Amino acid sequence: MHRRNFLKTGSMAGLALGTLTAGSCNLVSSGKKEEDYSSPEKPDNFALNEVTIDELQQKMKSKAYTSRSITELYLKRIDEIDKSGPKLNAVIELNPDALDIADAMDKERAAGKVRGPLHGIPVLIKDNISTGDKMHTTAGALAIADNIMKQDAFIVQKLRDAGAVLLGKTNLSEWANFRSTRSTSAWSSRGGQTKCPYILDRNPSGSSAGSGSAVSANLCAIAIGTETDGSIVSPSSVNGLVGIKPTVGLWSRTGIIPISKTQDTAGPMARTVRDAVILLSALAYVDPEDPSSHIPIVSVNDPLDKIRSGVMDLDYTRFLDANGLKGKRIGIEKESLKVNPAMDKLFQQAIETMKSKGAVIVEVELYKQLKEAGKAQLTVLLYEFKDGLNSYLSKANSKVKSLADVIAFNKQNETKAMPFFKQETLELAEKKGGLNKKEYVEAVGKTTGITRKAIDTLLKEHNLDAIAAPTNGFACCIDLVNGDYDNGFSFSSPAAMAGYPHITVPMGYYNELPVGLSFISSAYKEGDIIRLGYAYEQASKKRVAPKFKVDLLG
Repeated sequence: MHRRNFLKTGSMAGLALGTLTAGSCNLVSSGKKEEDYSSPEKPDNFALNEVTIDELQQKMKSKAYTSRSITELYLKRIDEIDKSGPKLNAVIELNPDALDIADAMDKERAAGKVRGPLHGIPVLIKDNISTGDKMHTTAGALAIADNIMKQDAFIVQKLRDAGAVLLGKTNLSEWANFRSTRSTSAWSSRGGQTKCPYILDRNPSGSSAGSGSAVSANLCAIAIGTETDGSIVSPSSVNGLVGIKPTVGLWSRTGIIPISKTQDTAGPMARTVRDAVILLSALAYVDPEDPSSHIPIVSVNDPLDKIRSGVMDLDYTRFLDANGLKGKRIGIEKESLKVNPAMDKLFQQAIETMKSKGAVIVEVELYKQLKEAGKAQLTVLLYEFKDGLNSYLSKANSKVKSLADVIAFNKQNETKAMPFFKQETLELAEKKGGLNKKEYVEAVGKTTGITRKAIDTLLKEHNLDAIAAPTNGFACCIDLVNGDYDNGFSFSSPAAMAGYPHITVPMGYYNELPVGLSFISSAYKEGDIIRLGYAYEQASKKRVAPKFKVDLLG
């Protein structure tokens, strides 16, 4: 999850429109001016800056690089940028087996075996995704810092099967930002505070903060985040990335520390739509252990019995059409048209770009239909978090075996576990009963049911291919004293509550702070929104690498 506004107000996150904040964030200063890493005297000449998956594959095919040499370059980059230099603090743990995996992939390539487009490609994953190796899986929490799982999450096993090099794990907002009503995104008691690589005193958003910061800063080729409400698309937006939140069920959730069985999903974060789509396709498999797991028929040429049978892959790259906006009808959320002057200007430019490529724009009103759903969302998440976390911890290799144990640990270790904000949300969840309670059942009907009906009705009534809006506001200041604040707008909740797909693509910048453009649609319509997102990306080309500026005024 990203911001906790709906926890504070009991309504849907991001519905309230705020004012623009663009000043310096240095509220607390040591009195010593930090070095500005954006100076012309220190150009960023990293050999793999902005490299794509296809380019890395070509470099390995031509023998200009090996998977090992690429992995070594990223490990050196992490040491220079993440742990030293700007100190982004995006990577919470490196995989001690990364170079061995790279060597194995190089041997396979030399023997004539290439598993697919991810063969030998270094990937970072969020630290709430289990790995059955030497790394910990902690959701950033000191409470389970001892947890080393025996088994990979389903998607991690598929990542290994695809030949990817598991480079390490990324920091996140602790418990995926489901701990406190006064939390600061991108901070965890185990990992500390992650920074935005564009301007270092800005928050990279969350909860997939480390994944967003790392991919943007070229610490890896691609990364995996997870989302309950905004945790992929929000950090993707403020870090100048492409993020895809799949339909709930397209990617397995088995082995991922949960918040919500109705809203949780992992998803790709990348610098280009194509790279995100390559990763999306590679991990879309049916998981018998996840009741929501499902693989759709994505075209008339894909009989369901052949998909993933070894005869045919589920390949979303077929939707990468530079002319994909032509003749498409896109609904524009009215409440996103007047946020603040800087945002409004960028959004109007995006609308004009879409029109110039043949899209038909229709103003629609989705948010006003979702007030009741937004109010019920917290209830759903509290029930599902307790149920899901207790199940996960009961099988984990940690001394902490339940939500009650987590709460007790935090109280006993308050100075280390809760130095800035407490655990009101954990305590609220612990008070809830089982998933058979009437309050829970009714709340699910209001969130998932109302939201799906509202989106589907708008799409049908206006004959729309998708609904679009800015993804969220510009990056907030890091403020561990007051916590997160409203940064103007958020478009994550409709698709999140419905369990529907959502893609964000770089839309532009204000004072060098990025913001994304979102497209959402109905269940398993990933192909539709990928087509639109790719066509917009190719027409606009808004991705710009970060400069690691100390602050806006520096």
